[in-house]
Amino acid sequence: MNLEGKRVLITGGAQRIGRAFTESFLAEGAEVVVHYHRSRAEAEALSPFTVCANLADSDSVGRLWDEVGPIDILVNNASLFTRDRLQDATPERAALELQVNLLAPLDLIRQFAAQSKQGAVLNLLDRRIKAHDTSCIPYALSKLALAELTRLAALELAPQIRVNGVAPGPILPSPETSEAVFHERKGSIPMERIPAVQEVVNAGFFLLKNPSVTGQIIYVDGGQHMLGNGV
Repeated sequence: MNLEGKRVLITGGAQRIGRAFTESFLAEGAEVVVHYHRSRAEAEALSPFTVCANLADSDSVGRLWDEVGPIDILVNNASLFTRDRLQDATPERAALELQVNLLAPLDLIRQFAAQSKQGAVLNLLDRRIKAHDTSCIPYALSKLALAELTRLAALELAPQIRVNGVAPGPILPSPETSEAVFHERKGSIPMERIPAVQEVVNAGFFLLKNPSVTGQIIYVDGGQHMLGNGV
């Protein structure tokens, strides 16, 4: 797939990894619709095409598509991460994370398939789908389910639409985490280096550009997913 001239929707496309995807698509000559929730200024600085929606609100997700219009590529990047162990994972807290990380992408993929004869979907996952990380149970469950949705949608939507995923490891510290704490918590990495943001984008572009690849997940984590839990 040649990305030049393609119309792309990136959820959470104004910040962090989403911003890197936006900038890289623009550099390839694509037209990017940047979804945001609170980062309006950052989104509008990147692209003249922006859309605001709260992915925690299913009605807001439904209305989002009316504003976006037809697209060629959907990148489900936005996510919610909380460190909720079992005792903290109340149904209400878990439901919020599942809505943002799983149900919103599910609805967007469904709507994308309804309006597109051909195209591609890229889901941003997490290397934790190969671990048993008890420090963030709702998040881990939501990303595990999104990984399975990636494979199910790839089968359901073939041959018109391809669906793939990228599972990053420790890439960037969260806004409330210092660099020192981030490096302390990153765990063991066989390659002994933290992956760069652009490496995540490069993996995503490989999946998007290869017309014979669907239902695949690439880990960009320096091999960390092979260690399972304990990292």
